[in-house]
Amino acid sequence: MTSALCLSPLLVVLCLLCCSEEACPSMCLCVSDTISCSSTYLTKLPHSLPTFSVTLDLSHNRLSWLGPSSFSKMPKLQNLRLANNQISTLGYTVFHNTSGLRHLDLSSNKLHVVEQHYFHGLWRLEELLLYNNKITQVEAGSLSGLSSLKKVYFSLNQITNFPFFSILDHSNPFLTMLDLSSNRMTTLPWEDVKALPGLVQRGLYLHNNSLICECSMYNVFLHWEMRGYNSLKDFFDEHKCTIYGEHRVSIRFLQHSRFFHNCTMEKAVSQPVTVLLSSVLVLEGEQVRLDCLTSLSGRNLSFMWLSPVNGYITQANFNDTLISLLPNGTLEIHAAKVNDSGLYVCTAVDIKQALNATREVNVTVVLAAPESFSTGYTTLLGCAVTMVVILLYLYLTPCQCGCCKQPKQQLIPVATYETSTLSSVVSPSPITHRDISTNKQLAFMEAMADDDETEWMPGC
Repeated sequence: MTSALCLSPLLVVLCLLCCSEEACPSMCLCVSDTISCSSTYLTKLPHSLPTFSVTLDLSHNRLSWLGPSSFSKMPKLQNLRLANNQISTLGYTVFHNTSGLRHLDLSSNKLHVVEQHYFHGLWRLEELLLYNNKITQVEAGSLSGLSSLKKVYFSLNQITNFPFFSILDHSNPFLTMLDLSSNRMTTLPWEDVKALPGLVQRGLYLHNNSLICECSMYNVFLHWEMRGYNSLKDFFDEHKCTIYGEHRVSIRFLQHSRFFHNCTMEKAVSQPVTVLLSSVLVLEGEQVRLDCLTSLSGRNLSFMWLSPVNGYITQANFNDTLISLLPNGTLEIHAAKVNDSGLYVCTAVDIKQALNATREVNVTVVLAAPESFSTGYTTLLGCAVTMVVILLYLYLTPCQCGCCKQPKQQLIPVATYETSTLSSVVSPSPITHRDISTNKQLAFMEAMADDDETEWMPGC
């Protein structure tokens, strides 16, 4: 009875632990913080998913709809893969409590409209994949809340119009790629396109559309080609436009510019001409200087920085004792903090020439490692301990210990032996103080020899 009472609390604890464990769904594979339920013919989300998950793979299934708060119990989720399903719509607040999401893959589904509420609250989202859907419309403001967005893919859809006017510096300050290739756009609001932030223009992909050949279109692409944008260089032959006449003719307008000889060339669009990428790794508390070196030079330049923490920084409207903007455009952080990590974008403006140039610096601030024993310290400590052990052995060996000289040794009839004979029995090679001090290696070896040949006294 007593043993049963003693075991009952233990059983209760074990039951509680077993019940509190988050079980992996039977059709999924759970490894560390990653859950893979790919290619398991799911038609709806599993009822229980471990809340600690960072990566969730639900691709290649039969999901058709995601309801409100579908992932609200997974606050640590950062990577969500939903590619190759049959999703046609997303419910309101579908990503509630998943603001840490950084990568979202909804490619190869059946989405028709990207509604404004779809990605609400995903302010940390960096990469959004929506290619190969059935999208015909992207509502204005659907990307405006994604302040950390860097890349978004809309290619291989049926988009005819895109709200370029909704993409602004303050709403998407880090957006560097907007892929609208292989859609059905015939005309574009070129004034809105030219007003896009410079980083977006540099990464705007418009090849394999059905654009109509017109002077405004050619002007924009010509300036992009002169600036060496990779979006044009990498897909040079895929940039085509259609000439209407007796027969509709599609031409590679970047190769056959004679069709635009009658166009009036516009002045260079006031957008960045060069972007220099770099990265800086510093320890917390160190001083950091970020230069704004671009292809522009002259005395009439003005500078503006976009900081992930402080927003826009200019000499006119910024006053902070921790950050300084020098006249040459250098941004100085007096004592960096971990929260200062992120992408810093500097814009140099030449008002006379109506040109801008930008520079990006990715800053990573890490905590200083706590003081610990390094290899050198460990070796030094080992040497010191070894020396102490050797000294203790030299001066406290059995043959020299005090117990050997205690009066108890007089119990042995020493008087029957000669002094020379006793000396030879106890120590065949007498060791003097000078021997120990002048040659410790030899003394160490001799002491070992004494141990082998000396007979221990009962008192020792």
